[in-house]
Amino acid sequence: MDFELDDGWDIYPIYGNTNKAFMGKKNQQRLFLKRNASPFLAALSMEEITPRLIWTKRISSGDTLTAQEWLNGQTLTKQQMQLPDVAHLLARVHNSKLLHRMLRKVGGQVVRPHEFIQQYLSDLPDDLRHHPLMVRILNELKGTLPTLPISDYRVCHGDLNHKNWLRSESEQLYLVDWDSARFADPASDISMLLCEYVPLADWQAWFSEYGETMTPDLQTRVVWYAKINLLLNIKDNYYRNQYHKMNHEIIFLEELSQYEV
Repeated sequence: MDFELDDGWDIYPIYGNTNKAFMGKKNQQRLFLKRNASPFLAALSMEEITPRLIWTKRISSGDTLTAQEWLNGQTLTKQQMQLPDVAHLLARVHNSKLLHRMLRKVGGQVVRPHEFIQQYLSDLPDDLRHHPLMVRILNELKGTLPTLPISDYRVCHGDLNHKNWLRSESEQLYLVDWDSARFADPASDISMLLCEYVPLADWQAWFSEYGETMTPDLQTRVVWYAKINLLLNIKDNYYRNQYHKMNHEIIFLEELSQYEV
């Protein structure tokens, strides 16, 4: 692919980014290049949630190419996802008025509770469609849709995998890969992180770091989204033939169904 850069730049694909992310290198200079990145990357850069945006340009293929500061560092481990600064950064994302304004400006989609259910039901394999626990949980979710007003929806990342959290050599924490950004109940983001990385017994303490009191209403919403996120993960792992992980999530779903709300 021709990135239409000045002479002397070498381009290297970054593994696992479906031919969208690259490292550009020229002498000692490096850039993180991405095709068709989220259009509100500039706001994320201004809020210092992602590495600094250096330039954006449209190339002759019609793609938009962005260049960001290349930072040496490490993605977080699963264990590091429990650190307080993860909760702090996620709270900054959810409470940012600039991000909210800019995502609205670029036409960010709104994802409501019933759309999570639709996503789960789409192409659902029969083994899961008829699984007694999954049937019971799905029916419960359909009957207890969260009622948070859309006016209270926040900018949500939508893919809080530990590999999307980058700690630079200067100890700055960033959240990257915003292709799934949407307006949604912040409990949908929170539950995604809690289910994957924080033991159930530590959820209350995590909320203290996030800066919110876990009120009964918030807890009800978090548990609702935790269950639908687990259903989505179970479905995903079924298709990936990752049955060990899928069975672990089924066990956790049963445990969560006993969680006091």
